[in-house]
Amino acid sequence: MGALQATVLLCLVLLHLCSSILAQDEDWKTATATYSKETDGSIITEGACGYGDLHKISYGKYSAGLSGILFNRGSTCGACYELRCVDHILWCLQGSPSIILTATDFCPPNFGLSADYGGWCNFPKEHFEMSEAAFGEIAKKKADIVPVQYRRVKCDRTGGLRFTMSGSSHFYEVLITNVGSDGEVVAVKVKGSKTGWIPMTRNWGQIWQSNVNLQGQPLSFEVTVSSGKTLASYNVAPSKWQFGQTFEGKQF
Repeated sequence: MGALQATVLLCLVLLHLCSSILAQDEDWKTATATYSKETDGSIITEGACGYGDLHKISYGKYSAGLSGILFNRGSTCGACYELRCVDHILWCLQGSPSIILTATDFCPPNFGLSADYGGWCNFPKEHFEMSEAAFGEIAKKKADIVPVQYRRVKCDRTGGLRFTMSGSSHFYEVLITNVGSDGEVVAVKVKGSKTGWIPMTRNWGQIWQSNVNLQGQPLSFEVTVSSGKTLASYNVAPSKWQFGQTFEGKQF
């Protein structure tokens, strides 16, 4: 290979690498982050997504409350975000390490305060409220608020989707947790042994409901995430399932 050919090849390789780096940078968006001081280390219990005790469903300290524009009326519950502190030499940890958070709650606006001081979740601000433990992995805890970059990432979950039953004989609900892939559930169907597939409606967060009496029937679920992927878990719950029980299905 001649010197000219080698030079051209090197330039092409460098151009490809630069393009890849730029493409990666374009994935990052800017926001701000604060933390909630809680003794148990999780952002909140019984939050706006309906998950309840976040430690029991494995989200724990890596949970986050999202401002309204990101929360999108609960449709982003369960989605995963990579977050890193940037552009603040005093508060950001050296090297800008990143963490993965799961959207589990809504950070409400406070229109009585300025968006720059206290009203961090006011529309249209993009903001993450984190646990103190998770915040400490990207920034110094002395900081009130830090600038961050974030991007949506795939959720890496252990085990299958989990379906927790609640309701009554005339009002049936299921809480869906531990969702891999996009993490963001956009449609759910349920099927009993005596029915076809029945579309469920979102009650709030990731709690889905149906008015059909399905007691005494083994239940199957079909879950669709925001990318359009659909996964069916057949006969997840046996015929003698009861409210309050949790069953595990397949995983994306």
